[in-house]
Amino acid sequence: MDTKFGASQTVRRIEDVRFLTGQGRYVDDIAPRGALVAHVLRSPVAHARITALDVGAARAAAGVHLVLTAEDLLVAGVTLDMRATVVTNRDGSKGAEPGRPLLARGKVRFVGEAVAMVVAETLDQARDAAERIVFEFEELEPHLALATGGPAVHDEVAGNLAYDWAMGDAAAVEAAFAAAAHVVSVEVPDNRVIVNSMEPRGAWAEWADGRLHLCVNGQGVWGQKDKLAEMLHLAPGDVRVTNPDVGGGFGMKGMTYPEYYVIAHAARELGRPVRWMSERTEAMLSDNAGRDLVSTVELAFDADHRITGYRVTSVSNLGAYNSEFAQPIQSLLFAKVLTGAYDIPAALLQVKGVYTNTTQVDAYRGAGRPEAIYALERAMDHAARVLGVDPWELRRRNFIARDAFPYRTPTGELYDVGDFGRVLARVHGAADVAGFAARKAESEAAGRLRGLGLCYYIESILGDPTEGAEVEFCADGSVNLYVGTQSNGQGHETVYAQFLADRTGIAVERIRVVQGDSDRIAKGGGTGGSRSVTTQCNATVATVEKMVGAFAPFLAEQMGVEAARVAFDGHSFRAAGSNLTPTLVEAAEMARAAGRTDLLKHRAEYTLPGRSYPNGAHVAEVEIDPETGKTKVVKYTVTDDFGNLMNPRLAEGQVHGGVAQGLGQAICEHVGYDEYGQLLSASFMDYAMPRADDMPFITFTTAPVPSTANPLGMKGCGEAGTVGAMAAVANAVQGALWDRGVRRADMPFTPLRVWEMLRGAG
Repeated sequence: MDTKFGASQTVRRIEDVRFLTGQGRYVDDIAPRGALVAHVLRSPVAHARITALDVGAARAAAGVHLVLTAEDLLVAGVTLDMRATVVTNRDGSKGAEPGRPLLARGKVRFVGEAVAMVVAETLDQARDAAERIVFEFEELEPHLALATGGPAVHDEVAGNLAYDWAMGDAAAVEAAFAAAAHVVSVEVPDNRVIVNSMEPRGAWAEWADGRLHLCVNGQGVWGQKDKLAEMLHLAPGDVRVTNPDVGGGFGMKGMTYPEYYVIAHAARELGRPVRWMSERTEAMLSDNAGRDLVSTVELAFDADHRITGYRVTSVSNLGAYNSEFAQPIQSLLFAKVLTGAYDIPAALLQVKGVYTNTTQVDAYRGAGRPEAIYALERAMDHAARVLGVDPWELRRRNFIARDAFPYRTPTGELYDVGDFGRVLARVHGAADVAGFAARKAESEAAGRLRGLGLCYYIESILGDPTEGAEVEFCADGSVNLYVGTQSNGQGHETVYAQFLADRTGIAVERIRVVQGDSDRIAKGGGTGGSRSVTTQCNATVATVEKMVGAFAPFLAEQMGVEAARVAFDGHSFRAAGSNLTPTLVEAAEMARAAGRTDLLKHRAEYTLPGRSYPNGAHVAEVEIDPETGKTKVVKYTVTDDFGNLMNPRLAEGQVHGGVAQGLGQAICEHVGYDEYGQLLSASFMDYAMPRADDMPFITFTTAPVPSTANPLGMKGCGEAGTVGAMAAVANAVQGALWDRGVRRADMPFTPLRVWEMLRGAG
């Protein structure tokens, strides 16, 4: 293996050797021997008043050690209600704040809500015991409509209205629409999806020496640590949380869930480790879902087709309970990129959040940014068709000009840099848009419809702007790099080791990336919002600078020179007048021999001065069989501006994965409930995930403009593929169907739905 990497060099993923040879250490692989097994009894109905919950027979069942209900947790002093985000209404009042109990108390509010937990020697024994629980209820009419009113999900919340929120200048927008030469309006539904990470949620808990250790497959340990301490009334120092290898997170695993608190309490009660692992259908019922909103989008144009006003009115489904995410997804996060890449002088976002008797909705890859861009880019394409303007030209005409940066958006975001016209020109050539007419003619000759769709997206990286990094020199010559983020499969071990090697000359095979342990790493921001590499690598730069500065006086003594003459060239220390040229590893060995243990560990933090704004253009081509409605994405091209890339291959891999998730939502993924609130898509027989043959080869190019919001000029890339993919595919389908009279094509584009669209248009 190379001992030194150049900046932005593509290298193979280091961790893949471990994963592909079965050496990964996932949460269910490493549970303590002899751990008891937990099983959750879940509600079979969407809305009901609990009339009886008798667990006596279950407690007497073979192998059972403990059965817990909400009442048991309260008696034990556990805080029952989870923390949640509360939105401030447009009038300044506080939005609804109904409690979300760890185990149902009094009522159940969605199919799959946890009612009781059984802990036994084996999973089969726990399941058998759960069958003995007498769970009786008075079924109530569920509220399932994406609207206010209806049966009360929470008795204390009038009309099921969680919040009524707005951001923007309503008067300026009203004036823009009143003076507009053209006004275009379109309704844009954004269907609910299930995250379906490859590894379902799971955790195990153990107590030792009066301390709790929770091992969970999450996206960071510090938030979970604080909440465990709060809910179980422990001192923070008495809680340790670890994340081992994680098989996909996508925002869904960034939250806490009832099972984690309950198994932690069970392990304390029993004095034995307790493990819990979700099954696939269980995950589909209880994991946070994504999207699920309908937006009415209005654009005001002047006579030259420049946008003068933009208004979005959305209704968002929260499910049964409030989001736990720190920022409201369909309101504040939606607003961050409300106006996209366009120079829009006046804008207004109005959102109502409603409760329904369904699983809660929370962050899913992109968290608000895909929803905002989907609404805007569908509206831009619709406007182009209605106004008779080329959709590429309509976007060019309204782009924020290159010399207008830094640019303050109507919702207060400060875009640092951008060259959107350059990116669009690059993707136009890479996608061979000029050859589309010929490809369309070939499809028509074969009896198929063909459409080309464009989406220009911009997103904002999110999360804590501060991150720390620590470098430790070990006695065996290896180096530990402690990081505050958490890999869920993105390749962090590779990019972090590669970056440290490039900055220090330390051989990459010596570097061990340490993550996901609240005992070994004092604090961190975790992973989410495309923040990881940007925050972590900038923190590493700060640590290297501090480390070099700390070694210089010590080495000056060894070299017999003044400290000011010692310099580090990225590989070795040098000083005029000395023949010594130690590397950092050699300097650490010298310090160890001299008893200078203070030089063996170095930590620094770095706070980003501003957020970066990744952006780019996605172009999709679809082919549709009008006889069956079968839709296939046959060509896909992306040009992104991610600023300076640390590892181009990993960035491209993130785009591929993001496109797959956006494409999946567009063509096949969809959550269905019946009129009783029963989930109709609770297995892979009923919930269609994109397969390999659904994915086209993706042409990926970049047109970077280095960010000014951090010293490395980076922009996050983790969510970008999903943010751009949904509208690109949807606009392509709409383009293919437009000439057949279909004026509204909404996701998901399953064969039946597309066939019905065509038949409905005559």
